[in-house]
Amino acid sequence: MSHARPALRRPEGRLALALAFAAALAVFVAVFLFGRANTPDYTATLFGQADTDAVRLKAQLATGVLGLAAVQLLLALWMYGRLPGVHRVPGPVPLTHRIVGVVLFVLTVPITVHCIQAYGVQLNGSRVAVHSIAGCFFYGAFAAKVLLVRSRRLPGWALPLAGGALMVVVVVLWYTSALWYFNGNDVPLLSLG
Repeated sequence: MSHARPALRRPEGRLALALAFAAALAVFVAVFLFGRANTPDYTATLFGQADTDAVRLKAQLATGVLGLAAVQLLLALWMYGRLPGVHRVPGPVPLTHRIVGVVLFVLTVPITVHCIQAYGVQLNGSRVAVHSIAGCFFYGAFAAKVLLVRSRRLPGWALPLAGGALMVVVVVLWYTSALWYFNGNDVPLLSLG
């Protein structure tokens, strides 16, 4: 007897995965191309802050996003029974996970809008290139996760992979921006370029 989940054999599961992957790719490409076509405006403001004040504010907001992403990870582990020693999931946990996810996403929007307006998608220098590509990937991965979370016919690895990808990209974005700012415009492993 096979222990494979039925979703692996169902066309609906394969279709949901294909659509999520296609949406992720389409969103990534759209954000990337839009950012590349944008003419940077280094005077762009974020909530009235410009220059280094805007960068400081983005670093603070990104740190908030990182904290909320950690909360999301813990809530997801709790919901799916993966927290050691925790066997009961109170009713508010899934709703809290959704609310924190919405707040996290909304918090990323002004950061992204400022990044695209002020800098666009740049590929010069390792830190900037990694940050730009990760920013585009974040929205693609988010689109995929939103589509996957609604499907009931997926293989068991699909949703954790999408959520895990989001968590990793949030860490990469924080590392290449907020840590860079808080660490005097330097991060280990990436050049200053």
